[in-house]
Amino acid sequence: MCAETIYPAISTQAGIGPGTGGFLLSSGDSRSLTGETPVTLAEFTLDSPTYQTYYDISLVDGYNLDVAIILLAGESGNSTIETIPPNLTNPACIASTNSLASPPYDPYAGNTSTEVLGTNSSFPLPFENTVSTNDVSRWCPWDLQLLPPTKPGDGVYPYPDDNIPRPVFDPCYSACAKFNKATDCCTGEWDSPNKCKPGLYSQNVKKVCPDAYSYAFDDQTSTFIIPSGGGFEVAFCPKGRSTNILAAASAALHQLAQGNVNASLAMGSNLDPMLTKGDGSSIRERRSWLGLATAVLTTLVLKVVWS
Repeated sequence: MCAETIYPAISTQAGIGPGTGGFLLSSGDSRSLTGETPVTLAEFTLDSPTYQTYYDISLVDGYNLDVAIILLAGESGNSTIETIPPNLTNPACIASTNSLASPPYDPYAGNTSTEVLGTNSSFPLPFENTVSTNDVSRWCPWDLQLLPPTKPGDGVYPYPDDNIPRPVFDPCYSACAKFNKATDCCTGEWDSPNKCKPGLYSQNVKKVCPDAYSYAFDDQTSTFIIPSGGGFEVAFCPKGRSTNILAAASAALHQLAQGNVNASLAMGSNLDPMLTKGDGSSIRERRSWLGLATAVLTTLVLKVVWS
């Protein structure tokens, strides 16, 4: 934590920013800048109790666009971070049909110079390769859609609803964001992983975005951990498929979280981009939230990129 007073600054290259260009932040203070739901979040914790950096892609507050996070190891100034395999650190969530590539998706095949989300064939990202375009177009439950199609007939949706087309741009509330119930938000007497379990929305999120946070106690299959420091690029609307890093590379990620970068390096080089299995283990840690388009990052480099 910075001992000095700092002045976080926020700027945008286009569109409307968070309402402030910057502000004073005294040592020990914090300030949250949040967007209206439904919203996809990129979350970062830079000063954890373990002196590590935690980050994730979160759909806990809903979904409104595809996102990827790319570790800028070469800009970190940290020689340890520079050796981390990029296919262990660069998650992507692609949950809309207009960005989804058809399976089997292997962008490295036949071209060793191809770069995808900061990786290449030496360290290929593992991608989710089981969901179809139909699955992705229908993962958001009807009652959670921001812009549901006009209800037919007397206002009752037929069942099954597969014959009703959904919009290409289909923002989705989480159950917590829409209904604000303790059972969905894991609050009050439900503030325990033993009591609060993933509902339909969360289960569907994990199918289309295995590396994304889907509800409050989804830490084990959504948290990325690296040594303290680093720079990050947040990419909006990447094309391809969602990553499946936390399941496919659980052993390497355990090594990385424990500081064994050399071991994770050897394991990362052997990852198959077509892998879809694994136990999804990680390390549980509660973290503060920083909004995607309004994040206040004071100790790292952050780039925001539209693909």
